[in-house]
Order: sequence, then structure tokens, then C-alpha cells
Amino acid sequence: MQHLEGKVAFVTGAGSGIGLGIAQALAAAGVKVMLCDIEQAALDRAVEGLAATNADVAGVRADVSLKEELQKAADETIARFGKVHILVNNAGVGGGAEYGKWTDASWNWTIGVNLMSVVWGIEVFGPLIESHGEGGQIVSTASIAGLIAATGPSYNVTKYGVVALSEGLRVDLASRGIGVSVLCPGFIRTQIMDSRRNVPTRFGELEQQNEGDGAAEFVQLAREAIENGIDPRYVGELVREGIEGDWPYIFTDLQFEPLINERFANITAGFDRIRDRVPQR
Repeated sequence: MQHLEGKVAFVTGAGSGIGLGIAQALAAAGVKVMLCDIEQAALDRAVEGLAATNADVAGVRADVSLKEELQKAADETIARFGKVHILVNNAGVGGGAEYGKWTDASWNWTIGVNLMSVVWGIEVFGPLIESHGEGGQIVSTASIAGLIAATGPSYNVTKYGVVALSEGLRVDLASRGIGVSVLCPGFIRTQIMDSRRNVPTRFGELEQQNEGDGAAEFVQLAREAIENGIDPRYVGELVREGIEGDWPYIFTDLQFEPLINERFANITAGFDRIRDRVPQR
């Protein structure tokens, strides 16, 4: 999508962090943006701030882990803007403990927000993008943890899932005029370490987060890295450029490139171990 001015975007998790950075960058490019977030106060501030720049924006509160709320948000987007060209599945949470300490509640919450909201977002908005025949783009936020299993199990699983979904759908949707990109950010200045502030009560009791023992050192290092991380607005500009260029993968920095290369080297080594044993056909 080389010409973004006048297009319409729907962005989840847009009240702060990466989602807000993407909304800001798209609005600055002349895109009409429907911001979506579960946190009403943050959403209101984000919409007010963008509207003050004369951007054509609106907001809708939704719990993206509920398919019916995403559908209502889509209905409001069409009612407000008439159509949608860009879907940004950005909402995400950092949840779940290590092996032996996790709970059903934390798995259900993390999968619901990080993975199923992406599945449902594409299911709900994909046909809307197709319907006008003007083409469009789907961007889904995974993580570097979608390429290397570097954090908690549930977070890794959901982010790998987003990468796999995006890679597969990129091929399927190209013929329908829809580009698909996956965003794999590193450490960005967001509130992801405080995701539990928005846990819906229906998920039940999550395991206690104790930063004083066990994984405390990792948690503290991650918190410090995020607090000193990349500006979300910079990430938003990368996403805007990625949409314009239909990038398959959108990265934010080079910090984890060696670890990803090491992973692929290990995969190649696995094939090398059996190379001389494969039966001839």
C-alpha cells in the first residue's frame, strides 16, 4: 500500500505503547484511525491527543480476547469511517510463569489476548478489507520471542503462533490484494511488564508474580531493558514503512539477530545429522 493518505486503519492496544506509536505514525501519514484498547482512560487520552493534531481518529473500547467485542468494534469502525484498509493486531500481554508454576488462568489469558485476538481480528476484518476491492494490509505484533524462545512458555507459544499465522496467510491473502506483515519488536518502552492491571476477572486467579525469588533477576533485567528501550513512535514509523513496502517481517533493531542466526544454524545442523541416512527414492 504505497499511498496511505485517506485510508482507514483499525489498531488494537492503541491506548499506549507500540499501538499508540503506530496510530500516531499512520495518522501523521493521513490515515484515518480507529484506536481500540481495553483501558478506557488510556484510550481517551490517546484519541484526544491525536485529535488535537487534526487527525481523523476515533476510539472504541474492546476486550480483544472476546470475539464478540472485536465484532462490535468492527461495526463501529465501519459506521464511523465506512470501510477499513489496514488491520493492526497489536494488543498483547506478558503473562504466565515458568514450568511448574503456571496456571490455567494465565495460559487462557495469554492465549486469548496474544493469539486468539489475532485469529479473530483477521476473521472479522479480513472480509471487510476484501469487500471494497482497494487492497489492504494486515500487521500483527509478535515479538522477537516469536523467533527465539526467550521468555515464559505461554508468551513464547503465542508469539510463535502469530509468526506462523502471518507467514501462512501472507501466501493465502496475496491473491486477494491483502499484504500480511508480522512485527517482531525487541525491547520497546511499553507497559507490558504491568499487563496484569487489565486482566479480566473471568480468567480467574493468576499465579503470583514474585520478583523477589526464582526468575526475579530475569524479570528485573527485562523491566530495565524495556524502561530504556526503543521509542514506540519510532516503531510506529517502521510499521508505516512496512505497510507501504509490504514487508513480510518488521524488526525494530539488530540486538537479537545473532540468537536468531544461532537458532537457524541449529536447525540446519539437525538436517545435517541425518543427511546421509535419508533413504533414496
